[in-house]
Amino acid sequence: MPGDVERFLYHEARLLDTQRYEEWLALFTEDATYWVPLEHDQAEPFETSSIIHDDRTLLELRVKQARHPRAHARLPLARTVHQVGNVMLLGEGAGEVRVASTLVLVEFRAERQRVWGALVEHRLRRAGAGFRIAHKRVDLANSEGELDGIAILF
Repeated sequence: MPGDVERFLYHEARLLDTQRYEEWLALFTEDATYWVPLEHDQAEPFETSSIIHDDRTLLELRVKQARHPRAHARLPLARTVHQVGNVMLLGEGAGEVRVASTLVLVEFRAERQRVWGALVEHRLRRAGAGFRIAHKRVDLANSEGELDGIAILF
């Protein structure tokens, strides 16, 4: 199973890097959450602000906005390279697998390149022979620093 989990995470990264956002969105369960905490070691998203805290409906809106021709703040769409590594199984039970990984993301947009680093945790729910994302948490290394507008998906 570790190989299946790694392949799934690599597939997710490839969808984002090839701007196949609708296919990426389809990886999420209907009750999924996507969270990018603001504070280091933030325990939960409700006591303080988050950079992103989306349910499935807000994720759908985020993808639609990326494609909208009048979403000038997102145009041109960023080109990205997601490098997923250090994949570790944290536990499993009740049809779900908890997985930790690291992410180095290179973003190029509007003649500017940025590099993001993050610790990522997925809660993957078994779906047939594969998985779907029930929860994704992305802890940016620089979450408390100046972020200067995020127009990408991690």
